[in-house]
Amino acid sequence: MKRLVIGILAHVDAGKTTLSEGLLYQTGAIRSLGRVDHGDAFLDTDKIERERGITIFSKQAMLETDTVSFTLLDTPGHVDFSAEMERSLRVLDYAILVISGADGVQSHTETLWKMLRHYDVPTFIFVNKMDLPTADADEIYKALCLRLDSGCVSFAKGDETFYENVAIQSDRLLNQYLTEGDIPEEEIVNAIAARQVFPVYFGSALKNIGIAEFWEGFCRYTAEKKYPKDFGAKVFKIAEDEKGQRICYMKITGGSLSVKSVLEGKDWSRKINELRIYSGMKFTSVPEAFAGSVCTVPGLDKAYPGEGLGFEQEETALLSEPVLSYGVVLPEGTDVLSALAVFRKIEAEETQLHVLWNELLAKIDVQVMGEVQLEVLKEILETRFGLAVSFTSGSIIYKETIRNTVEGVGHFEPLRHYAEVHLLLEPGKRGSGVIYGVRCPEDSLAKNWQRLILSHLEEKTHLGVLTGAPITDIKITLIAGKAHVKHTEGGDFRQATYRAVRQGLMQAESVLLEPWYNFTLELPKEAVGRALTDLERMGATFSSPEVGEITTVIRGRAPVSKIREYHTAVLSFTHGMGRLFCTYDGYDVCTDASAVIAASGYNPEADIANTPDSVFCSHGAGTLVKWDEVFGYMHIPTLEKQKEEAAIPIEAVRYRRMVEDDETLLAIYERTYGKIQRKNPGHTLHTPHQTKEFKAKPVPVGPTYLLVDGYNIIFAWDVLSRIAEENLEAARELLIRRLCNYQALRQSNLILVFDAYRVKGNNREIEEIHGISVVYTKEAETADAYIEKTTKELVKHYRVRVATSDRLEQIIVFGQGVQRVSASEFLSEVEAAEKEMRDFIAEHNR
Repeated sequence: MKRLVIGILAHVDAGKTTLSEGLLYQTGAIRSLGRVDHGDAFLDTDKIERERGITIFSKQAMLETDTVSFTLLDTPGHVDFSAEMERSLRVLDYAILVISGADGVQSHTETLWKMLRHYDVPTFIFVNKMDLPTADADEIYKALCLRLDSGCVSFAKGDETFYENVAIQSDRLLNQYLTEGDIPEEEIVNAIAARQVFPVYFGSALKNIGIAEFWEGFCRYTAEKKYPKDFGAKVFKIAEDEKGQRICYMKITGGSLSVKSVLEGKDWSRKINELRIYSGMKFTSVPEAFAGSVCTVPGLDKAYPGEGLGFEQEETALLSEPVLSYGVVLPEGTDVLSALAVFRKIEAEETQLHVLWNELLAKIDVQVMGEVQLEVLKEILETRFGLAVSFTSGSIIYKETIRNTVEGVGHFEPLRHYAEVHLLLEPGKRGSGVIYGVRCPEDSLAKNWQRLILSHLEEKTHLGVLTGAPITDIKITLIAGKAHVKHTEGGDFRQATYRAVRQGLMQAESVLLEPWYNFTLELPKEAVGRALTDLERMGATFSSPEVGEITTVIRGRAPVSKIREYHTAVLSFTHGMGRLFCTYDGYDVCTDASAVIAASGYNPEADIANTPDSVFCSHGAGTLVKWDEVFGYMHIPTLEKQKEEAAIPIEAVRYRRMVEDDETLLAIYERTYGKIQRKNPGHTLHTPHQTKEFKAKPVPVGPTYLLVDGYNIIFAWDVLSRIAEENLEAARELLIRRLCNYQALRQSNLILVFDAYRVKGNNREIEEIHGISVVYTKEAETADAYIEKTTKELVKHYRVRVATSDRLEQIIVFGQGVQRVSASEFLSEVEAAEKEMRDFIAEHNR
């Protein structure tokens, strides 16, 4: 049996629900034809739908014969409910696009066509209301080919050019037609499935004209889908049944789902106790739902629209999105948290509704597509929940993007915390949203930290710096980061990441965006001049007017803020003869940005929850550094600095870094002990051609002490680091053994220090192992602190070396007159000593 999911789409009042009634009647699912205007349509089951005469919620019905089992989804036609329709598109195998023969191709029809193309849904076209005297089949067919796709082909019986029109849609079909003079039905079916051919039928659903011919053609020219054996499903709708129980609509895309099986979601697991197949208000309980069918599962409290089950992945964001925001005014005495729970419940069901909660002000805001949706929401709240709310005047939902590429940096380093993040922010294509990427080598930042940073980027809605509106059309790439082997925790990277995004936005040239509509304006010829003047004042863009015998049509784009209430003016100055159709067309540059920004009064630096500043450690405490000063404090060089260094000789780079080390050391010293009065303030230890002679302090004689930061060395040496991932104790024992051999050959006083400051109740322990001293620090004492204190005493009488790759530690001990040795340099020394021992033993054996 051929099992498919099909959907019916149309602009409002095209007769979509009436066609659904005709198909149900044709297959015997209903005994009599209902009518929308009579309030007895089979699929307009909601009271609000019957009162308004429009489809608001997508509905399911079954079209079944001996050979086919089609699940029909009747979707909303009004532009305010586009998101509800778009969710259904994602589960369709085929679509039926209904066009009014009286109105022809509307702007909303073109929007629907773009969505069908985006989701790659094969489409049949039914031109309805052909019984009306104004309906012209030839003109509509030309408009379909011109405004939708040249692949639209009339499948009306008796059309002598049918095969020729089909053949020119692809080289394969044309070769077949020229060779054989005919095109096999299977090839036509494949061309329709590949969206090369779009069958067009004409009729009248209300008078049941052309319905049988359309149904026969639809069954004949659709291909049966092949599904994998593994289980998969897509959740596309959440609703409530007549008893108030939460039900979840899903399409099975692989395998099957049976009662008593366990269904697992993203972060939930639930045993299935019932499976329903709905047709209108009624349902049939079934023991198993097969691939290609739509079923309903009660009791899935955590499932949500767009969730993928089994092998299916979570769906991406919808193309439709709210453009208007309203504040909710609750009845006096209403508990705001109880009301919020009601709004959240409706939000889960209504895809196009966004609910925002301001905890500080205890205020609820809703974001919607238009005023009709707001009116419907008000009725739902009152009829279902007994909540009589009102709304404040609506405002436009603005967004922000950037015009240039910048590097944003964030650093978070209060005491015993550490994280640094560098992000590249680049402007994206209009409508691309926010895209995240990684261009950071794993040898500089481990993979687990990179994944953590990406998750922190995705978990938050980042706000712009002009009005505090959400950002969009930006690509954010992780290019560098740094963690501390002991002090970094997961939350540190969250703080550094948020600050890096914000700091980048503060540097960038930001652009305010506002939502735009595609519009079609139909009006009498004498009103064209007034309309053109109004559109120019709005900042709209439009093509040359299409002048007809009676009316003129103007098509174009305009900001939502300027045109959303223009329909009232059109009705007024055309004396009811004009019509305005608007459809959402994404975001574009705001036409009155300066006024909007000034009216918002937003201060990005005062937004504590979205700060661009960084935190650095100074004197054992966190110090706030302003966003425009942080580059001088960062521990990782910026991309610009790396490019500068790549363009100059290596000797100059080394000299510059030596000078920077001296300046860093001097800054730390002066913060600790006070300002130093220098005779030559521009000079450093490494300034060349200094003329003043200095008398060096005599080098201490006697034994040399070598202090080694144990865990720093373990995680800096590749071999020990890999062992430590599996067994830290084994890595520690191997380091001790290698250093014992090193000490035996070099005859230095070696002190190996391991950090135990987080071990509760731990006292300092010192072990003597084969000539080296192994120190385990006490509770609340770091290895760094022990090394600093010990070297300060030893350097007075002995030569002292410290092996560590901790940059700050190196600077501090260097300031005490200690020789610093990096982890890589120390590894070379140890390997050289081991080689020397092996050579000596080999020579001795010979």
